[in-house]
Amino acid sequence: MSVEETITKMGLSADLEKSGLTVDEAASRLTKYGPNQMTEKEKVTIWQRIWHQINNVLVYVLMTVAVVSLIQAVTTPEDDTTNQQFTASFQVALIVSVITLNTWIGIYQEGNAEKAADALKNMLSTDARVVRGGKEIMIPAGDIVPGDVCLLGLGDKVPADLRMFSVSNLATGEAALTGESVPIDKETGPIPVADGLDPEQVPLGDRKNMAYSATLVAQGSGTGIAIATGDFTQIGTINRLVNQTETMKTDVLKQIDTVSKVLFLCICTMCLATFLTAFFYSETYYKMALPSVNIALVCAVAMVPEGLEAIVTLTYSYAVKVMASQNAIVRALPAVETLGSVTVICSDKTGTLTQNIMSLTAFVTSNARYKNNVDAADRVPANFVRDDAYLAERAVRDFKKKGAEIVADGPNNPAGRRGHNPSNHFTVDSLHTTENPEEAGKVAHPEEAPFENGASPTKDWIQAALSCGVLCSKCVLGENGGRTGEIGNPTELSILRASYFAGIDIENLKTECPIVAEVPFSSEYKFMATIHESSEVADDKLIAYVKGAPDRMVKVCKYQSKGGVIGDDAVEECNPDYWNEQIAILSSHGLRVLGLCRAVIPKDSVTAGENLGPEFVNGREEGAWLTMVGLCAIMDPPRPECVQAIKEAHGAGVRVAMITGDHKDTATAIGHMLGIVDEKFSEAVTGPELDAMSDDEIRKSVLTHNVFARASPQNKIRIVKALQAEGQVTSMTGDGVNDAPALKAANMGVAMGKEGTDVAREASEMILADDNFATIVYAVKQGRVVWDNLRKVLLVNTPINNAQGMSVLFGLLAQLPSTPISAIQILYSNFICAVTLGFVCAIEPAEDGIMAIPPRRVGKRLIGRFLLLRIILGTCLLTGCVVGSAVIVNYHYKDSIPDEFERLFKIRATAFNVLDFGAISVMLSARFAYNSSVTPKVFTGNPAVVWSCITVAILQILLTYIPGLNTFVFSMKGMDGLGWGLTFASMIFVFTIMEMEKAFRRSLKASGADTDDREAEFFDAAPAAVDMKLPKGASKLNLQELSH
Repeated sequence: MSVEETITKMGLSADLEKSGLTVDEAASRLTKYGPNQMTEKEKVTIWQRIWHQINNVLVYVLMTVAVVSLIQAVTTPEDDTTNQQFTASFQVALIVSVITLNTWIGIYQEGNAEKAADALKNMLSTDARVVRGGKEIMIPAGDIVPGDVCLLGLGDKVPADLRMFSVSNLATGEAALTGESVPIDKETGPIPVADGLDPEQVPLGDRKNMAYSATLVAQGSGTGIAIATGDFTQIGTINRLVNQTETMKTDVLKQIDTVSKVLFLCICTMCLATFLTAFFYSETYYKMALPSVNIALVCAVAMVPEGLEAIVTLTYSYAVKVMASQNAIVRALPAVETLGSVTVICSDKTGTLTQNIMSLTAFVTSNARYKNNVDAADRVPANFVRDDAYLAERAVRDFKKKGAEIVADGPNNPAGRRGHNPSNHFTVDSLHTTENPEEAGKVAHPEEAPFENGASPTKDWIQAALSCGVLCSKCVLGENGGRTGEIGNPTELSILRASYFAGIDIENLKTECPIVAEVPFSSEYKFMATIHESSEVADDKLIAYVKGAPDRMVKVCKYQSKGGVIGDDAVEECNPDYWNEQIAILSSHGLRVLGLCRAVIPKDSVTAGENLGPEFVNGREEGAWLTMVGLCAIMDPPRPECVQAIKEAHGAGVRVAMITGDHKDTATAIGHMLGIVDEKFSEAVTGPELDAMSDDEIRKSVLTHNVFARASPQNKIRIVKALQAEGQVTSMTGDGVNDAPALKAANMGVAMGKEGTDVAREASEMILADDNFATIVYAVKQGRVVWDNLRKVLLVNTPINNAQGMSVLFGLLAQLPSTPISAIQILYSNFICAVTLGFVCAIEPAEDGIMAIPPRRVGKRLIGRFLLLRIILGTCLLTGCVVGSAVIVNYHYKDSIPDEFERLFKIRATAFNVLDFGAISVMLSARFAYNSSVTPKVFTGNPAVVWSCITVAILQILLTYIPGLNTFVFSMKGMDGLGWGLTFASMIFVFTIMEMEKAFRRSLKASGADTDDREAEFFDAAPAAVDMKLPKGASKLNLQELSH
């Protein structure tokens, strides 16, 4: 709607543009609409975090044991000679300590709670210039209300969503909001809406009369009316989407919950069996209810893996530390495991796969083509190399298209990207190519070019050829040619950057050629011109440099420079067909094209400081009069390391898909360069095409396309959800505010650390500190290592816990005086074996070939059939050795030590050491999943192996022999030769049988059996159904586009 209609609809006075709101009106509207701030998501309290950590059935079992032990400690008579009171009290203290430690670790790791709303809030302007009561004043941005008249200048952050009513060459940088890498030109007129289209469905970028909250003014100035503040702005809509989209629970966390529930059932079963055995069968506890209950609880303590949660956390923490050293910062520990199961990496293009720096890729003259090394770090002319085969033909898909059709699909389309209307700098309105493009594109006299094919031009030639792009510009290049401190349009800056790295002294050139007059740029005529003094021409002459949209430049050129050489004797008649075909060729490869022209004019034809009109260029009596020097081909180039990273990802069975708001041809061209587009995934699909698809159709489309062009933020969410619905584990990478909802919806959100916005970083699970896509591949590898190591941890810890509980039961069945191991011995073994032997497996390095296998299937259980068989085998071996050694010791000392209490100390000393030394054998075997551990390598490659074995052994010896500690706390006495003989025999026996099982499994694998648990099986879970519905409010994120 028009400005007048906007004012009327908002109930504002007709003279608002001049006087603004009154103080009273502003106060009234502030009360009505609230401050210009976004509502934050409700924070999780410390008590909620504590409850989240202890709300676990295994913790409930431990708490129950602690309560019963506390009751037993309180009710035990003080004259009890069995130390039962101390044992029960110590047991309570130990259980409480374990629960407290695990809870603290969990809360500490949750300290990086979601801060997306805070990050969005920080993006908002802090102060704003407004007109109130007819006066221009500065107010806090939070005090802006709908109806305020806001003034914008260069470098300002837009404080609210504004309907512009006055602009002066205004363009805003909306890359963070929309993904568009160039500024968006603004205008004041109403936006036409296609028939049948709701105005709310007009894409953000097509709303050219709007400036959006949190975006930056890149050029010009303007004045607008605030029509939305706080939660009702576009960035506020994204804030609601971020808060509504729940982070998915990782597969391992789900499985740990399932394992806990299964263990709970097993514990209950074992407790009941132990109680019945003690009460009805054991001679010691026959018909004694309370002691039988106590023995059953000892069994429960034995089977509860107190240290499992801690070691799982340590596994994640170590992986996070390793990944951080490689610039991959993980914000949520369990997210590490998710990376290992990723099957598709959905990546934003701008700033993620590309450098987010518009760069001069090629320069085309009348008879040669020059390729520029956009990744060069040295300032030398050799960065340019003549390469006549580079971009010399149209892209295959555009061979038979007309020029206008090529432009329509490329970055030079004035309509802009999907949902964006970029600054109309130099876009092509119409391009008319001949019926014979191959003939038109031929170079007339390539041999007359000033440099041989494959050679580099001189610095002087580069300076002369590109001087139009350098002088005909008000841009300021960043520090050392980078982006820090740069000012101006990225397309224009690309020419300055290429000149700088070719060794040209830009500031000196501007000093030697001072500007006399200019034709300011306007999106209406799409060119700019500057008039300069120069020593290259006579004193009564000036040089006019004109830079603009290539189709318009061709129309005003009468001559062309031969091979880009500057001079009166180096010009010839312009060949429009040749230049138009070159524009078509470059556009077909997704490149922006800019024409550089020049002419020598009389000095008295202009006045110093004069602001010339466009007729100076396109309204002259003589018609065409300029000399075409060449065409600049500009693009946001791929990151060089991404090509190899994508190749590695493909080798690991991981697809890489590119989701961008850019044009189809640009996206396809980048996809080809990166290796994303190939024979299998040869086509790109656009956002409008996705909009027209049903949920079933989009699910099929995401499996057949790797490039999604002109995609809106809403499209990104639908793509992620469609892939998840097809059973894919999806990672989404991005850097802009518009990526935040999809980052949250994906299984694994990955944000850029340098170029990314705070919003994207806080909505993600992982941040790339170096903005390097290749780092993701390393992270995927570490994710797979974590999965393997978690399985190894379970193989070590689970048999130990199981053996402890089963030893209690089978010890009673074997008519031992009491349990072969005490409750305190059990708690100690659980914890020390987890944090020493379990930690060895937690930090195991990657096994060979880990990135040569496909990702594991969705729903794959941590404990598959073969791992379950290994756990059962380890449990049986340890249980058999513990109970067997206890029976042997009991029998051996039955006559010499008739006192059962004294004999029990001997039994528990041997059983305790057999258990923990046997656990060392299990760990050594588990280090290698398939390869034999009967090798010296079992003690190398992981420094924790030797240290953990030594630590456990020394502690076992100390606990066994230190007086008082052994008897009073651990209920045992020092061992003799029989005990140590049984200990080492059991250790060798367990290791040997475990290795024999691996050898058998290797033989099965060699015969083709699935010993990797990769096929679907009974233990696996069916993938959960994915809701394809979008979060409420997503419909406002560019659902449709205008018809042009």
